[in-house]
This record gives sequence, C-alpha cells and structure tokens, in this order.
Amino acid sequence: MRIKRIHEDIDWADSILFVPAMLDMHFPLIKYAFYSKDYHPVVMDDEDGITETGLKYINHDMCYPLSQIVGQMVNALNSGRYDVNRVKLLMPAAGDACRGANYVGALRRAMQDAGYGFVPVLTLNVRGVEPESMMRFDFPMVWRAMFGMFYGDILMVLLHATRPYEKKKGAADRLWNKWIKILSRDMISGKNLSLLYMHRNFRLMCRDFSRIRRKDVKKQVIGFVGELYVKYCHLGNWDVVDFIEKQGTEIHVNPLSYYALYYMDTHMIRKHNLEAKGARLLMKLFEMIQKDMIKALEKYDYFSLPPYWQFKKEAHGLVNYNVRNGDGWLIGAEAVGYINHGVEKVFAAQPFGCMVNHCAGRGLYPSLTRKLGKGSIVSTDVDASASKLNYYNRLLMLIHGI
Repeated sequence: MRIKRIHEDIDWADSILFVPAMLDMHFPLIKYAFYSKDYHPVVMDDEDGITETGLKYINHDMCYPLSQIVGQMVNALNSGRYDVNRVKLLMPAAGDACRGANYVGALRRAMQDAGYGFVPVLTLNVRGVEPESMMRFDFPMVWRAMFGMFYGDILMVLLHATRPYEKKKGAADRLWNKWIKILSRDMISGKNLSLLYMHRNFRLMCRDFSRIRRKDVKKQVIGFVGELYVKYCHLGNWDVVDFIEKQGTEIHVNPLSYYALYYMDTHMIRKHNLEAKGARLLMKLFEMIQKDMIKALEKYDYFSLPPYWQFKKEAHGLVNYNVRNGDGWLIGAEAVGYINHGVEKVFAAQPFGCMVNHCAGRGLYPSLTRKLGKGSIVSTDVDASASKLNYYNRLLMLIHGI
C-alpha cells in the first residue's frame, strides 16, 4: 500500500492546527497523520506559566488537563509566532459522559474570554459529537496514525525498560531518537508503511535496544495507571517517569493501543450499522498488530501485559465492564494485569475530581488487592491546587515503604 508523501511547509496548508500535548512518546510520529492540504499541525510544547494562563479562563471545577491545554493554546496565540487568522484548535473528545466531552465548549468559552473567539475549535471523535465541527480525516490519516501509535508504543516500552539499566548514560535516549528519525522519514515519504515493514521494524527495534550495554542489577518495577492525559503526558503526571527512574526504579506504562482497543470494544462495535462493521475490522487489525508487537518484545525478554482480549478476560469478576465512560474499566484492569503478572506495585494518578478515575479506579483499588491477595496500589491526584510534595511522597511510600 502506497501512501502519498506529505508536505511539511506551513504555507502549503490552509490552516495551522494546534494539537494539545497529550502523548509524549507518540506525538513525535502521530503528528504526521495530521499533515494535509487542510492542516499543518503544531503540537503544543510551551510549559512556562501555562497553568496560570489556563486558570484565567477556566475554573478549578474543570479537569486538570484542560487548564494545561487552554494555557498552552492561549500562550501560543499570544506569542506572535502564528497567523491567528489561520489557526484552528483541535480538541479530542471521548464523546461519552466523561467530563472531557465538555472540553470543546469550555475551550470555546476560554478563547472568547481571551479575545480569540474567532478561532475555530475542531473536535476529534468518532461518536458524532458536534458533527459540524468535526475534523476531516481520511484513510491515509488513519493509516499513518496507526503506525505512529504502534511504533510509539513499542519504543516507549523499550525506552522505559532499558534506560534505568544503561551503562553509558544517554544511550537509550539516543537510540530512541535515532528510530524516531528513521520512522519520521517513512511517515513523511509514505514509504515502508506496510504491515510487513512494521513486523520487521518491531524486531529490529527490540534487537537494537537489547544490544545496549546494561548494568547487572535487578530493579523493582512500578506499574503506572490513570487517565489518558495524566498517563501519557509529563505535564499531566508531573514528570513521574523521570522521578521514578531517579529513585533507581523502573516504570512500565501500558501501551496506548490497549486504550484504542478498549475504546473500540466499548464504544464503536456495539451498534449494528456500517460504521460498527468497519470498527470490527479495524479492531481485528489492531489485535493482530498488538500480538505481533508483544511477540517481538517477549522474544527479547521485555515485559508486556497480555494481548487485549486475554488482558480483559483476566480482569473478569474484578472490574465492572459496564463502566465505559472515559478510561472506564481499563484503569482497574491494568492494575489487575500488573499485579497478576509480577509487577506488584502500582502507582495510580488521576485529575482531581475525575469521577471515572475515582469510581472505577480509586474506589476499586482496596477491593482489588483484597481479592487478589497481593499487590499494592497507591493513588493520588494531580491538580493545579494540589501539592506536588504530597504527590511525590506517596510515590516514595510505594517505592520504599511498602
């Protein structure tokens, strides 16, 4: 399958698309899915004063990620680096009863208050939320996004599992950057975006990381679970990966493909229409690729949770599969998966006031450890008014005290 080369020239596209920073390990590649004649994507990367800026235009009752997203976007519009008349803002939304589904309206109000009410806000969802404002996407975009997701997944696992043990500091980061450059060239040119190449690259990446010289030590592993933004964005989790590694500990963050499969399973395949049939086909493709990725990791002795359906089955009776809002039952299932597969310390982070995380996560953790008869789960909140000291102290309690 040949996908056309994309243009990176900002003047070539009709609009500049501001993309919220949500996926540290994935957006370096997934961003290429957004390039088109319609859009030139700019992934938000400003961190200075974004919380203060965000809180000028939203209140503490909204989820913490929104303050970061609004702060970054307003600061970017104020920076003078972009033609604000060409800018459009992208807001991904689950499209269910999660409060995140209200981010689109909240972002519009924030932009109005900031003097940018004329800047369009686009939604990215598959539930038909505000169809008149939905971002246009096509097959090449979905195909590139799929490659970006799975490549981001395996590189994230390899980096986190290698960096704490490297003998030469920076070796794992350099190799990660090397592969990002290689894969970026493929994403831009449209070459080598086939399942055969993906199968080959999975194994080459695992081989390369396995060849990094490692210290002969065994470190404890902390499993990390939580809401999507908090889980995959260092702004949302207050640099938890860096903090854990500095404590002489390894972290494991479950791949994004589990969330993608969870979302299709709980939202997209339950209807009896053409879209649901397409979602079932896409889900089977994702399952096949995920299994191949896990085989590559296991071949080189890297840890992974089981493939999606086995992973889900193992949580039966421990989580409620009817909780499908936001990250829903996936949060508890990941904690179960870690504990059952030897990672018996789990750190759970959630935005303060996130009802899904508090009900399907925090409210469930004591029950999970009692029923499993093993494991420790420590949970804490991230919020603009929360204490980072308390956050890190609870993490230290898990690492050193339990």
